[in-house]
Amino acid sequence: MPNFDDLSNDCLALIISLTSPLDACRSSLVSKSFNSAAGSDALWEKFLPADYQNLVPAWPSFFSLKSLYLSLCDHPVLIEEGKKSFSLDKRSGKICYMLAPRNLAIAWGDTPRYWRWISIPSSRFPKVAELLFVFWFEITGRIDTCNLSLMTRYNAFLVFKLVANAEGFENKPIEATLRLDGTQVSKRIVYVMDSGDVVQNGDQYPKVRGDGWLEVELGEFFNGGGLEELEIHIFSHDGFPVGGLYVQGIDIRPC
Repeated sequence: MPNFDDLSNDCLALIISLTSPLDACRSSLVSKSFNSAAGSDALWEKFLPADYQNLVPAWPSFFSLKSLYLSLCDHPVLIEEGKKSFSLDKRSGKICYMLAPRNLAIAWGDTPRYWRWISIPSSRFPKVAELLFVFWFEITGRIDTCNLSLMTRYNAFLVFKLVANAEGFENKPIEATLRLDGTQVSKRIVYVMDSGDVVQNGDQYPKVRGDGWLEVELGEFFNGGGLEELEIHIFSHDGFPVGGLYVQGIDIRPC
């Protein structure tokens, strides 16, 4: 009767690589042979992006590629001079990005009367955008889908904090639209301040993240592998001012 323990370490690693990172960790409990294969660099390199050596120049300093993988899941890496952060979804190994505020088109963002740029220790980026007040609230982010994992459904989130004196956002509907190469793939109404009302018609309200920031889901899309540009557009203009918001970025991660 065939026994998995009779297989070579490389063969076991190849078999385990056809599962998922989560299953790979579980398989280490099966036997000593599985434990050895489940921790091998040959296996974990298959769960890393093909260009991980360029994305993480310090990768040789890690004890193993498994430790590199886990680090990328828990500690996003700043890339492109701090305009984006790169990380991996721990369960699936899918690619995640966050667009920094400086990588977003913010209406009146360079006008000190309306917005200012400050440092906050809890932010992964050197600067966040602080909204003082505007009558025209509009933010646009863009990323090429070729940077994301193929054949994967993604969500986009606005990551933010409200200041103590935030005003104008109570029951303020904000339109969020996602487009792929100009074609609308998602449109919904979101709120950055939870009014306590029951959510209706798919409207989205903020939730607390693990890092203490708030996020609200802006929409979802499927990355089928084409060379497309994803545009994420947030807009509200009803003639009434809003203010008191820190914007850390737009997070794009698998559903």
